[in-house]
Amino acid sequence: MIALGDLSLGKGITLAQTRYAFVKAAWHADIVDQALAGFQQIIPDAQVDVFTVPGAFELPLFSRDLARTGKYAAVAAAAFVVDGGIYRHEFVAQAVVQGLMQAGLETGVPILSVSLTPHHYQETEHHTGIFKDHFVQKGREAAQAALSIVDARAGIGA
Repeated sequence: MIALGDLSLGKGITLAQTRYAFVKAAWHADIVDQALAGFQQIIPDAQVDVFTVPGAFELPLFSRDLARTGKYAAVAAAAFVVDGGIYRHEFVAQAVVQGLMQAGLETGVPILSVSLTPHHYQETEHHTGIFKDHFVQKGREAAQAALSIVDARAGIGA
């Protein structure tokens, strides 16, 4: 599925080519970047503006800021939150997902999470390979979700 056609935004605004934002955390970029690769397998890179933030914690604020510009039909946010051994990474992951949801609710722009937190991750070639593959799939799923929610919302005039 390719996201090429027009998108009517309801208020007399039509975008000739729908734009999407993809925000990715810099931590574990070798893994997180694979989500972008998967996303762009579904939505052409010519329609995707890519941004990098330092880490997962910065995703909600930056995603909200992008949504508020009015340029994007949807925003996807990707991060890999792992147990660093110093603090409970579940708190970070929960804050990120809640923040992304809140940003979407505040702006009315769909914000999709590709923020994953594995139960166990070791920086080995084997584990890295598994998660790289998984992030490609999750990127594809985020792109499909972006297309679906944009279409569904257009159908109800949202």
